[in-house]
Amino acid sequence: MENIIELKNIYKTFQQNGKTFNAVEDATVSIRQGEIYGIIGFSGAGKSTLVRTINLLGRPTAGTVTVKGKDFLALSAKELREERKKIGMIFQHFNLMPSRTVFDNVAFPLKGSELSKAQISEKVHELLDLVEIGDKEKNYPSQLSGGQKQRVAIARALANDPDILLCDEATSALDPTTTKAILSLLKKLNKQLGLTIVIITHQMEVIKSICDHVAVMEHGKIVEQGEVFSIFANPQDEVTRRFIRSTSSLTKIEDLIKEDSPVVHLEKGERLVRFTYIQKNVSEPLISATSRIYDITMNIIFAEIEIVQDAPIGGTVAIISGQTEAIDRALEHIRGENVGVEVLKEAN
Repeated sequence: MENIIELKNIYKTFQQNGKTFNAVEDATVSIRQGEIYGIIGFSGAGKSTLVRTINLLGRPTAGTVTVKGKDFLALSAKELREERKKIGMIFQHFNLMPSRTVFDNVAFPLKGSELSKAQISEKVHELLDLVEIGDKEKNYPSQLSGGQKQRVAIARALANDPDILLCDEATSALDPTTTKAILSLLKKLNKQLGLTIVIITHQMEVIKSICDHVAVMEHGKIVEQGEVFSIFANPQDEVTRRFIRSTSSLTKIEDLIKEDSPVVHLEKGERLVRFTYIQKNVSEPLISATSRIYDITMNIIFAEIEIVQDAPIGGTVAIISGQTEAIDRALEHIRGENVGVEVLKEAN
């Protein structure tokens, strides 16, 4: 699949209080046509600044921006305006016009187009049905919930039949249930329309739910990028690990160890072990099979398994008891099945 967006060696420099600083530093990103690509970072990481270079709402200080094979930095103002019509954008706070109805908000980008009034009306109704809010066309934004407002914003962003949709913290102002519904809608639009979606977020749950690839940013730099499953299964950078820890209950075991909780008290010869899936093809019921083969006991304290990119990811924390040699062989067997093994505590 070919790349629809290529950002190469992007720098964005600002002057502040007489000093120069790089909001984005040497960032390179390739996004394939039809995928959902996530860019995650804590506040101030530079993710919004980087994404705004895609449609040149923020021109980079250095680097190249290629979209659909065109060098955007070489386009005339008129050519750039035409290209921008094919890049939709939605925001955290919806940016709807409060004095206009839902219908008029969605119709606004079609103003000045070659479509007749009847064609615009038909198009708006199609879009409102597509985002499942067809019954709200006469309402004003103040009469809508947050999720409904974002659906209107998405419909408006789709008015010019874009190939690309940029989502800047589009679910940050929404509650978890509404977030899930909006992400589900974006996934539907991605499949149904072949839309390439770029999502900026500070929420790892968003990346986990719908993204194919992810770039992790910190202090203007991309510190890690790749397939979402691989990043979750085997994070290389401390920033990535912090994000993953924020969404995983498997890290709670470290707090229990620090607190010397009775839950993690061990008898002689026992080991407290955390298993994590690090490969997509892990499907063997490892714990029960390994316990039988090596005649050991695994007492599961807690487990967390979820599906990321149609594959199980997560792991299990367990106390293992049995003969020392048998435990060693069992752990070696599990490692051989491409499962991460960490001995967190052992009692001699």
